[in-house]
Amino acid sequence: MKITKQDILNALKTITVPGEGQNMVESGAVKNVVTFADEVIVDITIKNPALQARKKTEVEILKVIHEKVYAKAQVKINIKVEAPEKAATNEIKGKSIPGIQNIVAIASGKGGVGKSTVTANLAVTLAKMGFKVGVLDADIYGPSMPIMFDVELEKPLSVTIDGKSKMKPVENYGVKILSIGFFTKPDQAVVWRGPMASKALNQMIFDAAWGALDFLLLDLPPGTGDIHLSIMQSLPITGAVVVSTPQNVALADAKKGVAMFQQESINVPVLGIIENMAYFTPEELPNNKYYIFGKEGAKHLAEDLNVPLLGEIPLVQSIREAGDVGRPAALQTGTPLEKAFETITQNVVQEVVNRNENLPETEAIKITTMAGCSAVKK
Repeated sequence: MKITKQDILNALKTITVPGEGQNMVESGAVKNVVTFADEVIVDITIKNPALQARKKTEVEILKVIHEKVYAKAQVKINIKVEAPEKAATNEIKGKSIPGIQNIVAIASGKGGVGKSTVTANLAVTLAKMGFKVGVLDADIYGPSMPIMFDVELEKPLSVTIDGKSKMKPVENYGVKILSIGFFTKPDQAVVWRGPMASKALNQMIFDAAWGALDFLLLDLPPGTGDIHLSIMQSLPITGAVVVSTPQNVALADAKKGVAMFQQESINVPVLGIIENMAYFTPEELPNNKYYIFGKEGAKHLAEDLNVPLLGEIPLVQSIREAGDVGRPAALQTGTPLEKAFETITQNVVQEVVNRNENLPETEAIKITTMAGCSAVKK
């Protein structure tokens, strides 16, 4: 069947540009259409840099051409992202850290799902793969990285770089670590309001001698609060990974965690979801799987939200034991756990590569000095 350019344009007029009210043709998003026999090439420019917007646009174009023009059309779509220029405002804007290539936030909607354990094991697996890795323990009120890396008694040293005094991160297993836990006593509670916690985080981010890193992993606290905003205001996050267990209570909060990163004002690409405590397999019954917290909950959530499922981690006693003694389970060689964390880490790296190839660099979110302030009516 011969397809004409006008056929394609008429079909594309039924699709709305992501984030805009006009259709693709009227808005000027369609830059070029080429047809030859049953082959179609469509060049599209969109202003929404989110990976989800790109995927949605591509799926909608394919669907409308196959439904309204020709079901067997061979369609190639070239999508270019042109982020719109924003008007100058009185902004508080974060800055990147020289030498750090990728900043990945590890988040969870709620506590107790193993987010810090996953972060520690991702970090050591990345280091085993040959990457230069750092971990910033951003969980101000419940820092756990010093325990998980067996460096509880260590203290960051002061070094002078370009005439400025900097903190040298503590290092173990090839991973550089900074945590508020290094500056408090083991039994001391951190009772700080948001601004004080944010100031401490900024010091650990910008007053640290991180050096050259391929990945800086941010172990965020549970929820979607002030610390998260402070981090994303301070740093251009490459992408976020959300950790959840399969149960509905955790998934409901994980969904909110994904939604936070996808907000238009934040717009941090979500690299995917990791399902922790996916199933339990007893040592004496290696072929049995018991889905204690539910089955494939994170998988279904990932499908619903159109984000990748990065992998599943079983509920295994040795993972907890390894974290408690300060030697992450991924360091165990020749075990199913090592393989599981390697697969997940490879998926994270691949998603970072895809994100960097397809999207412009993330900017630190810009917050006007009056954002969130309003007069109180009495």
